[in-house]
Parts: sequence; structure tokens; C-alpha cells
Amino acid sequence: MATAIAVQASPSGTPTIPATASNSQLKGVKTEKGLTKPRAVTVAADIGNTRSRRDRPCDACRRRKSRCVIGDGVASCTLCDFHKQECTFVQRPQPRKRKLNNGVKGEATTKRRSPDTEITPRPFQSTSNAPSMSSNIPTNSERYHQHQATSLKDSLGLQNHRHSKYIGPTTELEPALIDLVGLDGNDEGSLLCRGTLLKISDKENFLMLPDRGTQNHEAEVRDLDEIEQIVSPYGPALINLYFRVVHPSFPILQEKVYLEKYSRTYREFSPTNLAAVYILALNWWSWNPDLAHQPKPSREKLEAIALRTLNDAIHRPKLSTVQAGLLLLQRSNGDSWNLTAQLVAVGQELGLHLDPTNWRIPAWERGLRKRLAWALYMQDKWSSLIHGRPSHIFAANWAVPPITEGDFPGSDAGTDEKARFETEKGKTLFIQMIALTEILAEVLDTFYTLRATTEFQSAERHGTRLILERAKPVQIKLKEWFAHLPSCLRMDSISATKLSSTGYIHLAYFATEITLHRRIVRSLSPATTDSYLLHICRSAAKTRLISAMDFVNRLKPEHLQSFWYFSSTVNFALISTFGGLLWATAPGREEAEFYKHRLSEYRWTLRVSSKGASEFLDFAVAMLDASTELLKNLKEKPRSLSPGSSVAGEGTKPSEGDVLAEAKARMLHAMSSNGESTELIEHPASIGSASGLVSPSTSTSSGSGDHEGYRANTGAGHGAGQGEFDFMARTSDIKRWAGISSR
Repeated sequence: MATAIAVQASPSGTPTIPATASNSQLKGVKTEKGLTKPRAVTVAADIGNTRSRRDRPCDACRRRKSRCVIGDGVASCTLCDFHKQECTFVQRPQPRKRKLNNGVKGEATTKRRSPDTEITPRPFQSTSNAPSMSSNIPTNSERYHQHQATSLKDSLGLQNHRHSKYIGPTTELEPALIDLVGLDGNDEGSLLCRGTLLKISDKENFLMLPDRGTQNHEAEVRDLDEIEQIVSPYGPALINLYFRVVHPSFPILQEKVYLEKYSRTYREFSPTNLAAVYILALNWWSWNPDLAHQPKPSREKLEAIALRTLNDAIHRPKLSTVQAGLLLLQRSNGDSWNLTAQLVAVGQELGLHLDPTNWRIPAWERGLRKRLAWALYMQDKWSSLIHGRPSHIFAANWAVPPITEGDFPGSDAGTDEKARFETEKGKTLFIQMIALTEILAEVLDTFYTLRATTEFQSAERHGTRLILERAKPVQIKLKEWFAHLPSCLRMDSISATKLSSTGYIHLAYFATEITLHRRIVRSLSPATTDSYLLHICRSAAKTRLISAMDFVNRLKPEHLQSFWYFSSTVNFALISTFGGLLWATAPGREEAEFYKHRLSEYRWTLRVSSKGASEFLDFAVAMLDASTELLKNLKEKPRSLSPGSSVAGEGTKPSEGDVLAEAKARMLHAMSSNGESTELIEHPASIGSASGLVSPSTSTSSGSGDHEGYRANTGAGHGAGQGEFDFMARTSDIKRWAGISSR
């Protein structure tokens, strides 16, 4: 409950604060960005229960030229309440002459919106203990201009008192009839009892509805005050931490608008949005020297309010609702498939799946909508992967164009070259993560839908061949994505005294590759798969596993302490899961022991690294321990024969060398019989990097921190060595070979 402070008139006529007012109620908290966050102050005016003729009427009553009467304890006038419409005070009153009553002074002339007016002052410019209040109490007209400065009034998805709902083509509102609605200068028209129609383009229409009357709307101010009380007086410092660490690589907020609003008052935000920013920023509490030795605000209390108010906000959806939900899903242990599904539904309600290029909305909102839409797309696809659930977003109903440089707000970094570099790096990271997610979506759609699974099962012994045919183009896309990754996203591209979030996109790349190869390995069976093909596929899988483990081993504190995308927690665990799959399906004891040893090393790496990032690496360690415990139930593997062992004798397994030699001979014979060239098989170095199954992520154990060396060792671009070419020779034209050798 805000404290009521009476405003007294000084001899000069300027209101002053009485001595009983605490300085702590008035002073703000300065941060590195110069933000000053004011405390909420209640100014109680002694006014009557009804609006006098000197008081300003609401916008609707002014248009009707009707008397505007507001009863005690209500927020809207009698006529607006009767017509069930929003009671606003944003339009300027028409100038007109009227007589003044000189006997009315002081508080009796105070304009108001309701009998109990709560006004939050803008930041104080003075540093004195008793600053003047006259310049700090904004009128309704001043607040209107402040909102207008950020174009919120002209936006579609961030209006203060209304929310929008997309009108789809199959609803009861026929588009042909909607076109008959008379529109005003703002492209708005009445749909009678349904609300206000807003025609945003020649094809898209939205229904604009008042926030008033929706679930717990009247409690928003109380919730905001409670949130601020939990973090006070450290709110501005937490906002600063968020925009320094999280925002650059996850730019779903409009930074300039956000900071501008926060500098006025925290009450301009939705409770969920404000709480979500505070919650994420708490992860880096100790990184601020001014906060490190202070008591940390309760994350549990903030999360309880955030989740409760998000459930309310869904009933009056805005872009800020999607922003808040996405931020909450980035919390440690905060991932939720149910919440992801809700956010996708809210996004469709707001039209985020549509192309806003030609909409009549501010340019900054078009860019924000595209960034939010793709952030929601990524949330859906990576959630689909880590939860093993069908995606909610389909290409047939996705019209959002790719993000461009113009979709990001201009940088406020000024002349700070390092700050500009980090900003541009964050934009590039976000764009590249979207591109990688589109490849992941193709992997999930091609190999993990119910239809695809049925097709592979129906192919029976030819299932592996069918999977390899479909894997080749996807693998080529992955290789090209990695080869063209901008230099600023290299793992060694770290600025002094700066954290780097590039780790999560490289981890996501390995998770995508592993997801593809898990499907291939699952299809292999010693009983039905040709031994040469079995060897090639398992060798490729082994290469991916070793590369992923080596990547984790090369992570630096600058990576581990930075912001990690929500799916990273499970992506770390997927590496060990893949190792467990290769261990369980190993045909011989020696190969099984190899994977057992590598998983033990991986666990050590995770445990050592988790000292600085325990909240998301501990999960990977726990899952690895669980998998290892299950693998103890495996039957003992047969001992593999050495390359020189005899092949004779029933029940004995031929050596790997004999298997490869025989398979290669059969392959050459079959291709020669069909009149096909055998150049790629007899001279493997000539094929370069043409193989579809070869990844830039081949093993490297050197641990070199130089990225060019890393790319050379991993086969990216043209840096592959002879060993790489030999491996690619064995995997070249797998699709054609598999077709020949399958009988």
C-alpha cells in the first residue's frame, strides 16, 4: 500500500514535502546507465465524489458533449460504464472560453481521473533532500505525450488499455462483411457488441477489446508494487544487468522503450514482464560489485507473482505477454512444454505468425513482431526436441519473413566500440540461431514425425537406406551453416572483461547433428544391415560424439558464466545420451569399453565445469549417471577379432579389415557391371568434401584455442586433412551404394 503524503503550499506557492516524509520515499537509485528509479508516491487530493464543470470530461463524453460523472471508488464515468467501453483521458480538450472562479484554489483545481488519484512522479533531477514536487507530478496531458514519444498509442500489440485479437478467415466474422464496416481516420470501426474493428492492412483485421473487466486487471498496480518492494532498492541495477548480459543475444525487448518507461515509473509495465526481467538478472547478482555483498531478493517470491500474473495476462494478450513468457522459459529449471503451447496460442491470437511488412503500424513494432515471432518459433522447435513432442508451428501456416538488420532497434552504444561490437555480435547470434533452428525443424519433420516413423518401419531391411537418402541433404545444410558461421561467433572471439554467449549456439549445432545420427544408429541392425554400411554409419556417429565432447572440454569461464539458451540444459545431456546409445549398440566388447571410458571422461568435464555453471550442468551429470546405471544391465559383449584373425569357422566374426575389403570389392564390381565410374572409390581424395554424411564436426583432441585451427581440424571449409578424405571416401555415395548392396 503506497503511503499517502499531503502536498502543502509553500509561501511562494510551490508545493513542498512536509518534514514527516521520509527521504527514502523520494530518492531514486542510480545505476551504471544513469537510470534513476523513483519510488511510488501517492498524492491524495481532497475532492468531491462527482466531477464538477471545471473538471476535464473523458474523451467519449467530450465527443457526446455530455456531462462526465465519476462515482466514488470507480475508474470510469457513468456513461462509459453504461456503454461498456473504455473511459480514457488521452485526447486534448478543445480550447474554449469559460469564466474562472477566483475563489477556488489549491487542491480544488486538481484534475483527476478518479476520486482517489495515485500519481507516480518522474525521476527527480534534484539531489537535495526535499526536492520540489511541482515539476515532478505529470498531468494526464503530459502522460499522453510521454506515451506518444514511444509510439505505444499507435501500436497494435502494446496499447496501454486495449488488447488485440486476430480475426481469422474462418470465424463467424465474414471478411466480405467486415469490409462493409465504416472506418474512421484511424481505420477503426464498430462491430456492435463484439468490440472495435481495426483494419491493419488490406487483408488482416483485428478486434480491439478493453483490458478493463478482464481477469484480475484491477490488481495489476498492486502486483507491480509488490514486485518492486521485493527488489527495492536494487531494481535499476537488475535492469542494467539484464540488458548487459541477457538482452544482446536474446533481443526480444525494445531496449530504448523499456528504459524510457522504467525511468518514468515501473507501473507502466505488466507485472509478469517486470518480474521476468528481474528473475533472469538475479543470475548475475554477484557480478555487480555494488550488489554482491547485499542480501539477494527472493527469486521464489518473484516467480510466484510472475506465474500467477502471466495466467491473468493471457486473458488480455499483448506482445508483452509473449515477451514475459519467453523470458520465464529461459529460467534455470523453468522450461515448460505446457507454457510453450500456451505462448504459441497467444502468439497466434496476436497475429505473430503473419507477415507484418505492409501493416499500418510503427516501424519499430514491425521489427519487434518479427523478432518475437522467430523467438517463439525457436522456443517451439527446441521444446519439441527436448520434450519429444510434436511441434505446434507448421510451415504451411508460417508467413513471417526472415529477420534483417533493419528489424533491430538502433544501437545506443554511442562511441563505445566494444559495446557496438557486442551489440552486433548479439544480433548475428540471434539470426544464426534462427537459421540453425530451421534446419532442426527439418530434422524433426523428416525423421521424427509419426508418419516418418511409420515409413521407416514399413521399409523393414531397407529402412536404413531410406533414412540415409533423406539424411544427405540435411547433413549438407548443416555443414554449410557451420562453414559460413561469421567469425564473430567463433568460440575464441571473446572480448576482455566480457561474457560470451556463443557457446549455446555451438552446443545447439552439436545437438542437431546428434539428433540426426541418433535416428541413423537406431535403424542399424547387425542382422539386417550390411557390415560395411554398419561400420560407416557407426564411425560417423562416433566422430560426432567425440567432437561434441571435445567442444564441452574447451569451454571457458567466459562461456560458462554467460547466458545460455533454455534448451542448453538438455543439449548437454543429449551428448551423454548419444554416447549411451553407441555403448548399448556396440557390436563388440572393445567398442563398448571405448564409449564407457569416454562417458566417464565427459562426466568429469561436466562436474568440473559445473562449479561455475551448476544450475544447468548438474542436470546433465544427473542424466549421465542415470544412463550409466541402466547400462550396467547390458549383457556382456563378445570380444572383437583382431584384423589378422581367421575368418574361417562357423559362428566366428570376420575382421574389420576383411569386412571392408570384401564390401569394397563388391561395390566396385557392382558399379563396373552397371557401367558406372569407380573413380570416387579407387581414388578417394578426389571427392573432397562431397559426401553428404560428412560433418565439419570431426574429432579434434589438440584442444587448440585457435579457431582457424579448430576449423581445419574439424573439416570446415577446405581445411580437411588426408585422414578426413579417407573417411569421406568410405562414406561417399552411400545412398547409391546402399541401393546396390541391399538384397
